[in-house]
Amino acid sequence: MERIKTALISVYEKKNVVNLARFLRDMGVEIISTGGTYKLLKEKGIDVINLSDYTGFPEILDGRVKTLHPKVFGGILALKENGAHMATLEEFGISKIDLVVVNLYPFERAYRMRRPEEELIELIDIGGVSLIRAAAKNYRECVVVTSPEQYDVLMEEMRERDGKVSLLTRMKFAREAFRLTSHYDRIIEGFFAGILGKKEEEKEFPGVLTLNFAKVMDLRYGENPHQRACLYREEGTGFSPILSAYQHHGKQLSFNNILDADAAFSLVLEFEEPCACIVKHHGPCGVGKADNILDAFRKAYLADPTSAFGGIIALNRTLTLEVANEITSSFFEVVIAPAYEEEALNTLKKKKNLRILEVPLDEYKKEHFYDMRKIRGGLLVQDADWEEDDPSMWEVVSDREPTRREWEALKFAWKVVKWVKSNAIVLAIQDRTLGIGGGQPSRVDAVELAIKKAHSQGHYTGGTALASDGFFPFRDSIDLAAEAGVTAVIEPGGSIRDREVIDAANEHDIALVFTKKRHFR
Repeated sequence: MERIKTALISVYEKKNVVNLARFLRDMGVEIISTGGTYKLLKEKGIDVINLSDYTGFPEILDGRVKTLHPKVFGGILALKENGAHMATLEEFGISKIDLVVVNLYPFERAYRMRRPEEELIELIDIGGVSLIRAAAKNYRECVVVTSPEQYDVLMEEMRERDGKVSLLTRMKFAREAFRLTSHYDRIIEGFFAGILGKKEEEKEFPGVLTLNFAKVMDLRYGENPHQRACLYREEGTGFSPILSAYQHHGKQLSFNNILDADAAFSLVLEFEEPCACIVKHHGPCGVGKADNILDAFRKAYLADPTSAFGGIIALNRTLTLEVANEITSSFFEVVIAPAYEEEALNTLKKKKNLRILEVPLDEYKKEHFYDMRKIRGGLLVQDADWEEDDPSMWEVVSDREPTRREWEALKFAWKVVKWVKSNAIVLAIQDRTLGIGGGQPSRVDAVELAIKKAHSQGHYTGGTALASDGFFPFRDSIDLAAEAGVTAVIEPGGSIRDREVIDAANEHDIALVFTKKRHFR
């Protein structure tokens, strides 16, 4: 590796650039610079060449074109061992550039601040990205530095190696350069996707799916202590309950805490009324709604106090002192709510290890997003099952129409069953779950489990509603539900034995509703 003799510095983020430039001049490096960077270095008394003087061409189009010139890119991309390249440089008076120090316009920051479209367009960096890619491509002969955090590494190597930089460091910097431009482009692509809107996004899946995730934090471990784990944020996405949350108190969230808290909060967001949910192992064990959040929590907790122990609580209303007192009377891992009364927060903090999360709902809106499942060597992508169902599309297929109270219970149970692992069954009345059976390989087993859970907590199941996330393949589930006193059932329909199931419902005088929409999880 040869000594660095000429550097091009053009940075938006000026942090520590003066120190770097002084170091380079002390090492005998000639510096070429642009615009604001040139002005700053000149003001600090550093000998620097204006890029326009070097190229003989001024900045044009209000700064849109600064560095896009053959005297710049020829100097970066030329290969010293290629005689024709070096002859071309000499013919056109082009200096070989050995170091490029560039960082980009802050498009991402402005995008997150929801700046106007016109402003964002002007923050799409063209010259900077081009410089970075050119230098990274020719990393053996041109060092590319894209972050102030890399300055110390660069200076230390140049001190130790008499102005030279090792091939390994050059390769590491080049890799970071391409990672940066890839990330930058992904954010801009997300910006344009947002302009096009949901309907355009839904038309087709992209031929190449580029994902961009930024590391948030390392976790203590994964689902089990022997598994390493980390949390990432998907760049350019909208509302995320957990990643938008402020943690008031408690230990760091675990891998399982994050999964359960996300599931619990997603469920309560289904309801306009005050709603509470308690989740264990990614599935709800109790859900309640009421005119106030205290009663909603009590209904959710009393649905299955045994399973609720050590669970995650989610509320869609401000957590009050009365609710806090009830929570602290038992053991829970996490509580998540949109706001807290001050006294309630102080009460909850008495529980040393209780994680307390606040998720403001100011920016929350239901919007399209993709659900992704990793498989070995691949990725399954689907539209998230997030849109509200339209009850006007449902069909009563039994001889008997549901009563008003049964309709209320069916709608409630249908909203909840959507968040239970398939095969999923929910037993409920109008405002609370009584028994939940999820994750069973057969649907009749899920029915049996839901009934068993309800009875184990002393709940009377006569006059209840039952929701199933998928169709019933046989009449056995209806017969079993009837034995427990269920009077109304809601399911997608679509089985080749639907007639058999409808006949069973009529025999038991059960109101049966087909939603024509499945909710497997």
